[in-house]
Amino acid sequence: MGAGGDVVVVGAGLIGLSIAFELAERGASVRVYDRGEPARAASWAGAGLLAPYTERITDQALLALCTSSLTEYPAFVRRVLAASGLDAHLRLDGVFYAAFDEAGDKVLQRQAGALRALGVDCEMFDRAGALAAEPWLSGGVRGGLLNKVEGYVDNRRLGRALAAACGERGARIEESAAIAVESDPRRVLGVRTDRGFVPARAVVNACGAWASQLGGLPPSCIPRVEPIKGEMIALAVPAGFVRRATWVPGVYLVPREDGRLLVGATVESAGFDERVTTRGLHELLHGALAAAPAFAGFSVTESWAGLRPGTPDGLPYLGATPIEGFYLATGHYRNGILLAPATARLIADAIETGATTALEPFSIARAGTEAARPERMTHA
Repeated sequence: MGAGGDVVVVGAGLIGLSIAFELAERGASVRVYDRGEPARAASWAGAGLLAPYTERITDQALLALCTSSLTEYPAFVRRVLAASGLDAHLRLDGVFYAAFDEAGDKVLQRQAGALRALGVDCEMFDRAGALAAEPWLSGGVRGGLLNKVEGYVDNRRLGRALAAACGERGARIEESAAIAVESDPRRVLGVRTDRGFVPARAVVNACGAWASQLGGLPPSCIPRVEPIKGEMIALAVPAGFVRRATWVPGVYLVPREDGRLLVGATVESAGFDERVTTRGLHELLHGALAAAPAFAGFSVTESWAGLRPGTPDGLPYLGATPIEGFYLATGHYRNGILLAPATARLIADAIETGATTALEPFSIARAGTEAARPERMTHA
């Protein structure tokens, strides 16, 4: 892809930056446009969980894509580190689930059986084992389950690293208050920004929750994406206090190396409202304190909300559209951070070679025929 291979990516979240980085490493000339700072919005607001099995994905194509992306993560962050010099703090040492009553323990036993049926390495714990694994848990804990293949990445560090890596590989990231696609009836021509027209042979919509608002497109190219709000808080705890990403009833907890402990996340259809609410804070604190009363002595250092890009059937929109040269990479909902490596690889393949077979389950051609999955839109 050299001269004549210009690509414009609209949206500088983790998905857009990953695509730009992948394309730039393959030799494309890439520009990324966003209305704000790179790697903000949902990319900045998430907890960085890399947990396809925890999400209990039932669609087989989506599960295969998520598990593939999980296996790609170590090599992906090494490439980003090599280009940027910034470590994204990837940890794939497992995700722990705690149960506090007999019903919860039975749920974990069923979950363990389902994981083993998929060939996923996991281990069940009794009360003593759960407290040995995560000593901060309440004495009322009944048991636990460790999924040994999942983990998390520091998504804020990854965002900074990707922005730097894009720059090192020659991809330009620019801010523009107004961005619209220009095309003729057959193919994309480029984008118009507040600085003028930018020609491109390929344009990628990686606008996340705002993907349906990108202008200049016919209805057949507009994805059915809506914002799904999630609120989170951070507690200041001693480093190593919580050893692994952990799910307890109602919330999950993800430790950071700087001692912050992220607690998330609520799920709410509230349009583009990004306010942190007292109800959201109550839900998060109630879940955390019920699992570990010791958290009562720690301070809340940060609270925030982000908007995930949801779709009617819970599947992302990926790949080509009826307009030649215009591609979608949006609608990842709760799996955007996880899916960054695989999305980048597959979208780059589609642009570079026209390979789209792996993306067919996620085509916009299904628009209007999606089987609605409201549970994917409204519940954690």
